Amino acid sequence: MLDLGPHASFIIAAYGVTVIAIGALILATLADDRRQRHILADLERKGIRRRSAARPAKPKVTAKTANKTATSRAAPRSATASTKRKSKASRAGKAPS
Repeated sequence: MLDLGPHASFIIAAYGVTVIAIGALILATLADDRRQRHILADLERKGIRRRSAARPAKPKVTAKTANKTATSRAAPRSATASTKRKSKASRAGKAPS
């Protein structure tokens, strides 16, 4: 057997405590994993999905719906400099000149 010297009992006790602590951590991790999987399964049964889960496919965009979207989002392009000045003046509480 190994000759651990005068501190053999301390060394063996330290190794024993370490083995017990690591074993307890492993068991706690396994128990927590099992509990979390059970909670997740319950939530999925209720219809609550994870954010990382695949989402349903979006509806296809047809030419008809694409034109409606493009025209509704288009900004007016005919704003003149005088219109911009008038709107700034009205926001500041001044009458347009």
